[in-house]
Amino acid sequence: MSRKTDNENTREGIKKSRKKHRVLRYTLLILALLIVSGTAFGIYKYNTLKPVNHFKDLDVIGVSPDNGKKQAPEQKSGTFNVLLIGSDARKGNTASHTDSMVLIHANLNNHTYNMLSIPRDTRVYMPGYGYTKLTSVQYISQSKKGTQQGIVDAVKAVSRLTGVPINYYAETNYWGLQDMVDTLGGIDINLPFKVTLTHPWYPENKGKTFTAGTHSVNGRMVAELTHERYSLPGTDYGRQKIQQAALIGIAKKVMHPSNVTKLPALSRSLSKFLIATNMSTEDMVSVGLGVKGDFHPEEQIKYRQVKGRGATMYDDVLEKNNSQIILNESELKTVIKKYFTN
Repeated sequence: MSRKTDNENTREGIKKSRKKHRVLRYTLLILALLIVSGTAFGIYKYNTLKPVNHFKDLDVIGVSPDNGKKQAPEQKSGTFNVLLIGSDARKGNTASHTDSMVLIHANLNNHTYNMLSIPRDTRVYMPGYGYTKLTSVQYISQSKKGTQQGIVDAVKAVSRLTGVPINYYAETNYWGLQDMVDTLGGIDINLPFKVTLTHPWYPENKGKTFTAGTHSVNGRMVAELTHERYSLPGTDYGRQKIQQAALIGIAKKVMHPSNVTKLPALSRSLSKFLIATNMSTEDMVSVGLGVKGDFHPEEQIKYRQVKGRGATMYDDVLEKNNSQIILNESELKTVIKKYFTN
């Protein structure tokens, strides 16, 4: 098949996917899922699974561009980097677009979780194709190389962009968020500002307004709130703050004593919430042991932001100009050095 035909097929696939609703930025719930899994398994192999013993000499999926083929920077025991992926994957589809990516540097020694949300339209380099939007990397690679390789290539794209060696990935979708919250019986979300639903998943919710403050919501409404951006200050950056509020609400509900009896069932249903992950059961148990008894999400989860500018630039995949986001390189390096390295 010619290169031209490949490009035509890729463009056609991207256009078809864009006709569907954009999936919400909801991937932070995966951190809560890891907590669920770890807590449910108790103290199995406690000593070997203590984070300081378990999370060391980890494999790296992506390495920084400065390292090339050299060994990735040494990481402290008890720490790891994970990329949370939110996609528009639907049942039966073999390829999907990345709608949300959140990079987390987890330090289970001092109980800090630094997070950086990367906009889906961020301009990135894709080997063999050139420059395109981050959202397109997974779709293109999965279309040509298969589901697994597509996820890995998306992880590598983020690693090249940020310079952070990434150890793990976890992917979920819209239904994963909704099911998780409903299984917990809903959550309380503390909104930092007024939110009006301008482009909801469900038409009957259009125009609904939530004041700043705490609201009790079900899975469907959490999905609606974290999907909103046009009514928020800073649009995508405002949505990142809603994501943070949702994660804190989920984490607090997961760790509430009243939900202890639900943890084993939640753990067994992990595949219902996660589409794909390279984290093993033991990895998740170790995370759970690390946070158990000392998890205070409002103090320990820190959401970092890097501003970017919108620009119309040439997309080598689509072979035409489109709107992309160029992250502030100096600000990105500063944030990564301060919060995402040892």
